[in-house]
Amino acid sequence: MPPLARRNLFHDRVRLVVTLTGIVFAVVLIVIELGLFVGFTTTTSGLIDHSNVDLWVTSKHVPYIELGAPFSERKLYQVKAVPGVEEAQKFITRWTQWQCPDGRQESVQIVGIDPDSMLGRPWNVVEGSVEDLKIPDGILVDELYKQKLGVTRVGEVFEINHRRARVVGFTRGIRAFTTSPYIFTSFKNALDYTGMPADQTVYIQVKLAPGADANQVKRAILERVRDVDVVTNHQFSRMTQVYWMFTTGAGVAVLLAAALGLVVGFVVVAQTIYATTMDHLKEFGTLKAMGAPNRYIYKVILTQAALSGVMGYVLGMFVSLFVVRASQSGGAAILLPWQMAIGMFFLTLLMCMGAAIVSINKVTRLDPAIVFKG
Repeated sequence: MPPLARRNLFHDRVRLVVTLTGIVFAVVLIVIELGLFVGFTTTTSGLIDHSNVDLWVTSKHVPYIELGAPFSERKLYQVKAVPGVEEAQKFITRWTQWQCPDGRQESVQIVGIDPDSMLGRPWNVVEGSVEDLKIPDGILVDELYKQKLGVTRVGEVFEINHRRARVVGFTRGIRAFTTSPYIFTSFKNALDYTGMPADQTVYIQVKLAPGADANQVKRAILERVRDVDVVTNHQFSRMTQVYWMFTTGAGVAVLLAAALGLVVGFVVVAQTIYATTMDHLKEFGTLKAMGAPNRYIYKVILTQAALSGVMGYVLGMFVSLFVVRASQSGGAAILLPWQMAIGMFFLTLLMCMGAAIVSINKVTRLDPAIVFKG
């Protein structure tokens, strides 16, 4: 590392603070936009990703999990008879209406499961338990939607589609991508809350026996059960994510905002690093007058940019972690997986080095005689 790069960087503390502020702004802006995209994408398929399911049996041409169409539960027994199927359970997710204490009605998504099964269960239960859903009219609500639904404590009684519902526990962090919160309950209660006939289901969740081949079981189900589609858990997750994030345009808007954040961040970083380099034109002219080769000057400028990038990244990620943590209690989560954190490090360096290259072009054409001018 050229000592001159470090000395130039720390000599003017005010300029250093301005440079780091620009980099931190760019890092935080990009993290927020990309984190929102990751958070939205994860939220859309949360029910699927946490379901502990290998295969989903759906009605024909279901584009995403919230749009399943009911079919006869007799198909469940046909699925159970397929070799390689260890367990198969009925599963419901349907929209209905929640009656708030103040008279308001809120749209909610009923999620009906078998409380005795490990398939499709709610996760992060912080009060009560899944087994409490065996209580007549028992439901689980997420803490994020307490105020929206008018819920304050376990034991309160509400109405869902004009039927009694008792809060038996709370989950934490189970967001719905739409404005309609998930309400977990038993499959029997779900039928009542959604008005579905008792002999129907929306999905059949399949857990494979150890050693069973998913593709073979999938083909066997399609041969035995008519008028259904069978998708793996990963396929169903991707289908749901693609629908919400790209077909509806929601994800495209967030990605465009992230791209705009990247452009703005690059411009801010380029401007601050360029200004820093211009402030030291006479010093670089002196070096050229003393016979310093261009490659040494390039190395000084790039090293300054790299140092600025590393410091700006560290500070920016520190601020970003506070933003990410604060978002966990809101309706829209900002996620920062470690892969994105590492990618942001290299992206920050790339922005700073790219900005430095703009400065290098100016220094390359520098006349050493500048040092002799007043």
